[in-house]
Amino acid sequence: MAFVLRVLINGVAIWLATLILSGLEIIGGDSNWETAGIILLIALVFGIVNAIVKPIVAFISIPLYILTLGLFTLVVNALMLMLTAWITEQTSWGLRIDNFGTAVLGALIISVVSFVLSVLIPESRD
Repeated sequence: MAFVLRVLINGVAIWLATLILSGLEIIGGDSNWETAGIILLIALVFGIVNAIVKPIVAFISIPLYILTLGLFTLVVNALMLMLTAWITEQTSWGLRIDNFGTAVLGALIISVVSFVLSVLIPESRD
């Protein structure tokens, strides 16, 4: 159940980021229900990327985390978001990101919204 909540929280965070940033958009889906399904699929891919790729990248970049006092986390999160966009754009639906700056801002928004929603929904931390 916690995994499903995490996917839903990430979906809401990605949706809010696409509303706030003009360079971040959902492609595919003709109706609102199709768009919601696409957002959930993007959130699922984002969760898988964060579970598999992010720990490897984080381990390799430990010196950069130390050197930048943790600010390199923004770069890693942006790269994970760009990887998610690249994976999903290989299909007829997905997430489109204009540039790296948009990815950094999008990753920041997604991180903050996910954190706030995780605090508000205690079941998501189990």
